[in-house]
Amino acid sequence: MKWITVTATHAPGRVNQSLHSQSKTYTQEDVYVRAWIPVVIKPKFALAIGPHYRSEQLELKTAGHDVANQLSNWQLRSWGVDMKSMTKLNQNSWLINTASVSKSGNLNSPSQTIIPFSYTFSSTNLLKKSVDEEIGFGLMMNQTNKLMLLPVFVSNYNFSDRSGIEISLPHKIAWRQNLSKTDILYLKNEAATRTYFIREDRGVDVDVGVAYNKQLRRFVGFEIFAGYRQNISYSLPENITAVKNSGWAASFEIYVRPPQCLGR
Repeated sequence: MKWITVTATHAPGRVNQSLHSQSKTYTQEDVYVRAWIPVVIKPKFALAIGPHYRSEQLELKTAGHDVANQLSNWQLRSWGVDMKSMTKLNQNSWLINTASVSKSGNLNSPSQTIIPFSYTFSSTNLLKKSVDEEIGFGLMMNQTNKLMLLPVFVSNYNFSDRSGIEISLPHKIAWRQNLSKTDILYLKNEAATRTYFIREDRGVDVDVGVAYNKQLRRFVGFEIFAGYRQNISYSLPENITAVKNSGWAASFEIYVRPPQCLGR
């Protein structure tokens, strides 16, 4: 369990180009912070809220004056609150509800004062079929510039004491290998969705690679990820096109685990 999380991500080699100009190379950089705050902890019901903040920028790597240079002046910021609750329906079944409300945009834009809220809600029924298997089905709704409904599928299966597969669609698929009690290796495919009110559109990337999770002490740990970031959708100002918006990516995350009394 991760209580407080700080993650820094670097994705170099992004290339954009404006009309009749040379291409410009950028590094996509972002820092993400979230802290889960327990509100209710009871045997059959638990509720936590998680305020979060993201700062993202495109760092220009090539010199020269060009329309595409404006991207390096963007101040992309996102802030909001997540909510997660778990209700025990019976001995082997739980109802998991999540919600997220956020605002995000370019703070250097004149229209930043009218940045709208984005909403995401999901509800999933999780069934424990055995000691080694969990499966769940649900529905997710997102409201950004338009309403979107998606099915939710969850499956966790342990092949042994050290290995297993974790599926949480449409968000994540990961193979887990426990190297020791404090070392975990993941081979994962994970969607990274970031929405900024620039052209009322969202950016969706899928990260495929290897993550190594290390618990340093009882309350502190870190995770390193390295892999390939495949862009699915990307919004740019008029007269600027993306020459290359996919490539290698790496992230470093440090987290604080909750005290034992909260983890229960």
